[in-house]
Amino acid sequence: MALASTSTSRVLHRLASPPLSPSSCASSLARARRRVARRRPQRGYSCFAVRWEERVVVVPMALGGGGIGFEDAADDDSDDEEDSHGALRPREGEEEDEDFNLDLQPPPSGPERWDVLGLGQAMVDFSGMVDDDFLERLGIEKGTRKVVNHEERGRVLRAMDGCTYKAAAGGSLSNSLVALSRLGSSRSANYPELRIAMAGSVGSDPLGSFYRAKLRRANLHFLSKPVKDGTTGTVIVLTTPDAQRTMLAYQGTSSTLGYDSDLASIVSKSNVLIVEGYLFELPHTIEAIKQACEDAHKNGALIAVTASDVSCIKRCYNDFWDIVVNYADILFANANEARAFCELSSTDSPMSAARYLSHSVPLVSVTDGVHGSYIGVKGEAIYIPPSPCVPVDTCGAGDAYASGILYGILRGSSDLKSIGLLASRVAAVVVGQQGTRLRVQDADRLAKSFVLHLDNLEFCSDVETDHVSNL
Repeated sequence: MALASTSTSRVLHRLASPPLSPSSCASSLARARRRVARRRPQRGYSCFAVRWEERVVVVPMALGGGGIGFEDAADDDSDDEEDSHGALRPREGEEEDEDFNLDLQPPPSGPERWDVLGLGQAMVDFSGMVDDDFLERLGIEKGTRKVVNHEERGRVLRAMDGCTYKAAAGGSLSNSLVALSRLGSSRSANYPELRIAMAGSVGSDPLGSFYRAKLRRANLHFLSKPVKDGTTGTVIVLTTPDAQRTMLAYQGTSSTLGYDSDLASIVSKSNVLIVEGYLFELPHTIEAIKQACEDAHKNGALIAVTASDVSCIKRCYNDFWDIVVNYADILFANANEARAFCELSSTDSPMSAARYLSHSVPLVSVTDGVHGSYIGVKGEAIYIPPSPCVPVDTCGAGDAYASGILYGILRGSSDLKSIGLLASRVAAVVVGQQGTRLRVQDADRLAKSFVLHLDNLEFCSDVETDHVSNL
């Protein structure tokens, strides 16, 4: 049996229409969620034989609240977090150029609570269009993600001299958070502005200043202090005419995440915590991730984890499962990542993976490119058809999709089909443009159209044993 629309299925969970305040929503979640010990289905053991008792699937009400503005935040619809047409063209030794030295004011004091806090890698993206010959000349395998050292990064950037490309405050998680912030700041939706923050690691170098300044202008609050004498990580994103992207990541010397009292305080004030999967690859970060998830759970926050990359999952398999099984309320993955989690073959369907994973995680989102996506809950899954678009650049599609899922949940929607369709539309908009960021005008249009459908939405299932719990 599959999850269905309200017209074909009994109602399992209706959310009240008035948005809750952040504090009341967190306390409601704490009362409603009764966690049971979760375990990973053993290899070779049917996931459908795993039985959970006293399990309550919770989709939260809107987490409302006023936003914090910046006097230098963008007021127009331009993508001001990106510098285009090769305006930033650092070669070896040029990262100390004075053009990168942006004088930042100390961050303003934060709100009483954050709607969403993301923990992730803070990377500056250099994205450009290249042909297949370019990749062959450099010996780069098309469509892969590779970690490179300082010398390799310099070699690729020198080869790109003369190419048109963009520099942006990037990273998978920040792409999602910027899109979520723009959806949540829409003046057409008549909702309180969502308060979105990020914590990560940037160096005290000019690229670190560039990163912080650009996120600040996108109204995404970057809360971590720069690492003294550290170097900020970069990702070179090479997109070929068929819209396939190849990524080369340089993590920098500041690619660690420590869990200090400042970060603990921020986590305790957050309603949703998102952990980026790429963090699992960084040295000595797993304990910080565990502590952040533990504190978030104690404070009644929802916890989301992004799978990030197949190779990352394989290298950090046990650590991933430990966090996902014990803490995650939401898991974001693409089809290959979901199969890697389940140790399924490439012939197994993404829907099978979504169903499998949903025995361990309350809500699982699995994207499958042009074939659509799936949302899994309690061993069942619904199919979300793709939104039509002419692909220009697939980089950032999954990040955009995740922002749509989160926005739907945060705005109080309890209908998975509607949330998934919104996420699909957000992803299609990003795929149809050059660059990974959802534009302000597109976010406003998407948020306005979505709010028209919220009044009568319900969270439904045909699974007879589902349990109803009103917040």
